[in-house]
Amino acid sequence: MAETTKAKPARTRAARGTAARARTRAQRTTAEGAELVAHYRQMLLIRRFEERAARAYTEAKIGGYCHLNLGEEATVVGLMSALRPTDYLFTNYREHGYALSKGIEPRRVMAELYGRSTGVSKGWGGSMHMFDAEARLLGGYGIVGGQLPLATGAALAVSYKGGDDVVMCHMGEGTAAIGAFHESLNMAALWDLPVVFVIINNGLGMGTTVENSAAEPELWRRGAAYRMDSARVDGNDVVAVHEAAKIAVERARTESKPYLLEATSLRLKGHSVVDPARYRSKEEKEALKAADPLARMALELEEAGVLSLEEREKIDAEVTAEVEDAAAFADQSPHPDVSTLFDYTYATPVEGELRRLPADPVFQA
Repeated sequence: MAETTKAKPARTRAARGTAARARTRAQRTTAEGAELVAHYRQMLLIRRFEERAARAYTEAKIGGYCHLNLGEEATVVGLMSALRPTDYLFTNYREHGYALSKGIEPRRVMAELYGRSTGVSKGWGGSMHMFDAEARLLGGYGIVGGQLPLATGAALAVSYKGGDDVVMCHMGEGTAAIGAFHESLNMAALWDLPVVFVIINNGLGMGTTVENSAAEPELWRRGAAYRMDSARVDGNDVVAVHEAAKIAVERARTESKPYLLEATSLRLKGHSVVDPARYRSKEEKEALKAADPLARMALELEEAGVLSLEEREKIDAEVTAEVEDAAAFADQSPHPDVSTLFDYTYATPVEGELRRLPADPVFQA
């Protein structure tokens, strides 16, 4: 359920009782069964894909940094299901699930992780820097907050161009403390730009808790400083995230007004594949497992009579086969040729562009 600047506090609504919410949930899942099964399948695809990516990393088939969406599947699917294919997406380095949910084929995403020429960015971007103009995924960004000014600029371009496309910009909770966050929100509010800023709050900036790094840990409240509508939503609940994102996106689309949405979505693993997350206690790790959004949704769908155990197993087998196919495709794809290293430095040819490799002489004889 979402908490917004115009709504009663979440604790007031929680008083309605867990049992009442469960009944409402069962009725809702029955009415929207097909859509919810599709959400579940997409969440499972992300889970199996990320598990396979983690394995490939240990096999040294993926290099560099690799940040996974494990535990954040409900947030990913809920957000992306609120967008149209023509809407623009800017995200950060934890982006694999978003690329998949934007409609990019698992083969191309996995090939990019492997650094192969069949990947989303021809193998030159890797895990953190996927870009697909056709899918309107305008980048994963390794620099914290690097995507915010660019997303704001894209929203300005959309505003100039006209139409009703929307820009969505994701970030982690740590990004809400940097200057570009405040500058971007300020300009978006001043200029009435159609952009939805989304903070995916997993509770930790690498290993530092939000409470120890933010004077106001309820990050959605920061929208009030710019008179921007904002909300916080349970990121483990795919339906709640979808509904909250839909409100934000429709406001941007129909009124050309920016929106700040915070999704509390706790990652199951460390900050990256190589982070053992020793800063978490045993009790915290057990609580994370108990809050697993995929297991939660599977149970709710089964209890509502929407998805049987046999049907779940069938979906799991199909998804696992799709992911294994993507891994095999990536493994068999060629590495990019060194001669293409500078091919995508600029969008258009630039006079005097330096294309010298480090070992090449400065001047040719």
